[in-house]
Amino acid sequence: MVEALQANGLLQILLLTLMAGAAMPVGAALASVERIHPGWLESELHHSVIAFGGGALLAAVALVLVPEGTANLPIPTVVACFAAGGITFMLIDRWLAANGSSASQLVAMLTDFVPEALALGATFSVSSEGGVLLAGIIALQNLPEGFNSYRELAQSTHYRGLKIVGIFALMAVLGPAAGAAGYFLLSDSHQLVSGIMLFAAGGILYIIFQDIAPQSRLEKHWGPPLGAVAGFLLGLIGSMMLSG
Repeated sequence: MVEALQANGLLQILLLTLMAGAAMPVGAALASVERIHPGWLESELHHSVIAFGGGALLAAVALVLVPEGTANLPIPTVVACFAAGGITFMLIDRWLAANGSSASQLVAMLTDFVPEALALGATFSVSSEGGVLLAGIIALQNLPEGFNSYRELAQSTHYRGLKIVGIFALMAVLGPAAGAAGYFLLSDSHQLVSGIMLFAAGGILYIIFQDIAPQSRLEKHWGPPLGAVAGFLLGLIGSMMLSG
């Protein structure tokens, strides 16, 4: 009986995390659609989606990763994990710049997705309803992040659109792997999960202020800042729903 329940729980986790990850290639496929005319509308939409993704990432940091990460760790460990994330992503950013690559949105997307999928697996072992809701929130975050990452990679590499979408589809498989690890290996390792989430939060915060926020601004346009507000509001609603 217990084994049957575990198998059923694992199947649900695999499906939920795959669904959440599938939002990345879906967002990329939307971004590959022929550009919108007139040009000002294309620019406004692009910057607004960048800002929305930044707002969603900021919400993930402020409302999910940091609160969950600080719940089980002492202050010195919190400081060490968070600072390590920021410093590590600074080094990654410098390496990407030195090699002529621009993949900040992609790095941020994966850094957000993998820890949250781990948390989903760990959460599902306690509350299946909480796991389902968290999967929906992750999917909503991944959609604009997939859109932005596609545009970023399309501009900075020679990859064809279909190849980029295919890469994102393969990345979606990381979700079920992380969810299963969280369910079987980390459901009792609350401190380790917290440390991973804080490390990711530090890295994401660095990327938001280094790359995403500067890209979202347009002179004499007010839509992109509202996109950031809408993205954060999405995370706030999700956090309130998770907390009851």
